[in-house]
Amino acid sequence: MAASRAALTRDDLRLKVAVQRGRLSGTDFRVIRPARPLKNGALYKTRHWYEMYADRVDGRRIGTLMLLAARSPRSLIYLPMRNTPTAPGVGWDDEKRLDLVLAHRAVQFRPSRWKRLRERINAGNASRELRTASIPPRDLSADHGLKTSVRSDPKHSNLLHQAVYAETLFLTGGTTAFREAAQEIFAVTKDGPPHAATRHYIPGACNYHVCRSLYDWADLDKHDWHQFHVEFCPQWAR
Repeated sequence: MAASRAALTRDDLRLKVAVQRGRLSGTDFRVIRPARPLKNGALYKTRHWYEMYADRVDGRRIGTLMLLAARSPRSLIYLPMRNTPTAPGVGWDDEKRLDLVLAHRAVQFRPSRWKRLRERINAGNASRELRTASIPPRDLSADHGLKTSVRSDPKHSNLLHQAVYAETLFLTGGTTAFREAAQEIFAVTKDGPPHAATRHYIPGACNYHVCRSLYDWADLDKHDWHQFHVEFCPQWAR
């Protein structure tokens, strides 16, 4: 399966999204999701960590949504991923499918309320407003590596906090945290294996393996969180 190796352009930071609104206990919440479902972006909880698989196209969409979360202090970014076709190699580590919600900490949304809100926005009569999200290219730094000194901020202001409710992983944080996470995801989608490796892909094989992790291990130990591992995988569904 061939994959594009084109350089990142302004168009790579534009994304069709659907904007929805749901009301809970007198409060309106704005939810942004991809206008069309992800096919080659999947998230699983394994016994040891969170594992995300993505090809170049959907990986860039996920990275762009991370950047959108950094710029959306009043919105929830919702990635329905539980129905994505199963990624190659999945099934040996008791994986559990998860959706993903990115929440700027300014939203102050309690994850325990998510199941009710999701039911409302997924109802057959729920309205959707289609828009094009545009992220300035400057939001994506040319430096794809996270700085340990920033990740390990004693105040934890640059970490993405984790919570799991209703088969959904919530990542909550500030602008810097989401931009740094996006850098890692774009690095995986940009630096995936060459064309020859994608044609003869063997899941988990080291000579094809291109991945990044979003956390410093010391930070995970402090919070009893799990690592979030992002792995490149060639397109597996059309």
